[in-house]
Amino acid sequence: MPGPALPAPEDLFAQAACGLMLTDVGGNILRANQTLLAWLGYSEAEMTAGMRLQDLLSVGGRVFHQTHCAPLLQLQGSVSEVQVDLVRKDRSRVPALLNIARSGAGDGMLDQVAVFIANDRRAYERELLRARSAAEAALAAQTGAETMLRQANEQLSLADRRKDEFLATLAHELRNPLAPMRSGVDLLKMNMRDDAPHRRIVDMFDRQLRQMSHLVDDLMEVARISQGKLVLRTEPVRLNDIVQAALGDMHAQIAAAGHALTVNLPAQPLSAQGDPTRLTQMLVNLLTNACKYTPAGGRIALDMRDDAGMAVITISDSGIGIPREALERVFEMFSQLEPALQRAHGGLGIGLALVKGLAQLHGGSIRADSAGPGQGSTFTVRLPLVAPAPATPHAPVAARAGAPLPVLVVDDNRDAAQMLKAMLDLSGYPTSVAFCGEDATRYVQTHAPQACVMDIGLPDINGYELARRIRAMPLARQPILIALTGWGQPADIDAALAAGFDHHLAKPVEFATLQQLLAEVAPG
Repeated sequence: MPGPALPAPEDLFAQAACGLMLTDVGGNILRANQTLLAWLGYSEAEMTAGMRLQDLLSVGGRVFHQTHCAPLLQLQGSVSEVQVDLVRKDRSRVPALLNIARSGAGDGMLDQVAVFIANDRRAYERELLRARSAAEAALAAQTGAETMLRQANEQLSLADRRKDEFLATLAHELRNPLAPMRSGVDLLKMNMRDDAPHRRIVDMFDRQLRQMSHLVDDLMEVARISQGKLVLRTEPVRLNDIVQAALGDMHAQIAAAGHALTVNLPAQPLSAQGDPTRLTQMLVNLLTNACKYTPAGGRIALDMRDDAGMAVITISDSGIGIPREALERVFEMFSQLEPALQRAHGGLGIGLALVKGLAQLHGGSIRADSAGPGQGSTFTVRLPLVAPAPATPHAPVAARAGAPLPVLVVDDNRDAAQMLKAMLDLSGYPTSVAFCGEDATRYVQTHAPQACVMDIGLPDINGYELARRIRAMPLARQPILIALTGWGQPADIDAALAAGFDHHLAKPVEFATLQQLLAEVAPG
């Protein structure tokens, strides 16, 4: 005899003796059978219109699902006999037992959920209590960890502030002894012929002092970039002029190393929106690296071109090269390819970090390429171009005419003050010296110098107060006030200008720079 007619598969799903539903791995309900809908009081449209399996669980059930079910589904693809309370549409609860199996469906995964009404809740309640205890313990542990993390962050912030203060103080303390040495070397060069027997020694001192000053400036500025404190003073600049300025700064160093330098610049000048000083500093750092890490008699090439609205500047060398795995690491702060004591050139490992920071501040980028150790290196800087900037030729300082310009040097560093006085005297400026603010005040009142070159850190009143006093004096002609100090951060410059200074120079200063400022106010 033929058996009873079997129901269609669709009817088997709809009228099954247990509740059935399909969800995605996030718990979103995709389908539910009539049995489950009848138990919970929802329509299929309501359950598939954005509800999740978790929405059908009590608060404790959600915690249990998150801490137990979800991890097990992720690890083994199924969970069995999970006792939970399901929440009906009318907010009443019904104890239930869940079996969940995860399986592939097309390009994704689906969870098949079977729901059985449960009568014995004791096992579930015990498990729920354990889950609650575990959740509370985890919350307590998280709170403790957050407290420890907050304390650690506060300690790191304090250490970071102290580091910034230390770096600023270190730069100031290093710049102070560099100042008289810089003046002394300039004074020797002013009194020495190019063919003098000791000229090579003086030139060596000159190069080493420039390098020390360069390291101090780099250390300060890379710290400012990392703290977001470096402010660019941007303007439309001709990159051809920037390249020429950097090459001028590096000419003596490259020549001393015997390197062959080739330069390829576009006939049509390229322009960018940038800070001329920082852009020059970027290229000087890259050329310094190329010079330093290329054996004597090597090759250095600088090329600049326009690439679809970007200026592409490449500096290549035939030097020691960079291992492939270190090409990105060389731009990290204090990065060294090998311990500094094992390297012939040492260095602080900050120059390339500074270049990367400055390039990014200008909306550009830098990349390092090398075929490997001993194969040379290429650094490529990309900067966005703007409309051509006008040429800015630098006119030579005009010779002073008329009466000499009386100058007062104020500095408690007697070596620095006396060396600067000697250079100014030799250049025709009648110069006097004061070693404290009170002496300087009295001198200005009685002698009325036309220029004052003043340190900020004085033993009695500071340079800011001295500047304010001078500006308040009823003088027939106010002198030009030039701050010459080891404090060179943007806040220091702003403070100097606010106090009445006309110019701010960081120690050690090139004498030609100071001479140009004095020439601007020399009587005609």
